[in-house]
Amino acid sequence: MLRVTTYITRKPQERSPMNAQDCLQTLRDIKDVSFATVDQEGHPQIRIIDVMLVRDGALYFCTSRGKDFHAQLMRDPHVAIVGMTHDFKMVRLAGEVRFVTDDPHAWIDRIFEQNPSMDDVYPGRSRYVLDPFVIDNGCVEIFDLGVSPIYRQTFSLGGAPTHLQGFQITDACIGCGTCARNCPQQCITPGKPFAIAQEHCLHCGLCYENCPVQAIEKRG
Repeated sequence: MLRVTTYITRKPQERSPMNAQDCLQTLRDIKDVSFATVDQEGHPQIRIIDVMLVRDGALYFCTSRGKDFHAQLMRDPHVAIVGMTHDFKMVRLAGEVRFVTDDPHAWIDRIFEQNPSMDDVYPGRSRYVLDPFVIDNGCVEIFDLGVSPIYRQTFSLGGAPTHLQGFQITDACIGCGTCARNCPQQCITPGKPFAIAQEHCLHCGLCYENCPVQAIEKRG
């Protein structure tokens, strides 16, 4: 009996092209996003911080000098940020923070102009207990769960290297199609070797776990 294998492929839904600036603006539109740092004992810490400004490929926020968050930023500039929109677009940013040394009071004034509710929290000159920080170097990713198949793309911010994630199929592939049949997003297509459409990959690892000849490896 001749066995016929059918591979199901789905075309991505129409979407507007995005870039790094668009991702930063999405974080600004969300505004209240999660910032992760590491404390002096090496333990992860996370809190909600407002994205105050986005301009020219840079994201600005502020925090007061008395907070542990401030001390952590000054000790180790590496941060990770994540936020999600109501329609399930997740933006992640991993990068390095810089204290804005160029007239920090003027930057705080700009932040308050764009975020007038801050006047109720820090009235008058009490605002200057806040220090401005900027992230203009890192790796930013859009991960859209609101379309089918899912869509993801990674961008460099400030020329920083992007992080390779997910899986790739090597030349050891025998063309059996096990990976394609197990893929929940149907983003693997036949070829020599089979190929993963990285922009639609969940990074779940089912193809990696089920390949009978271990022809699939992690990227990066």
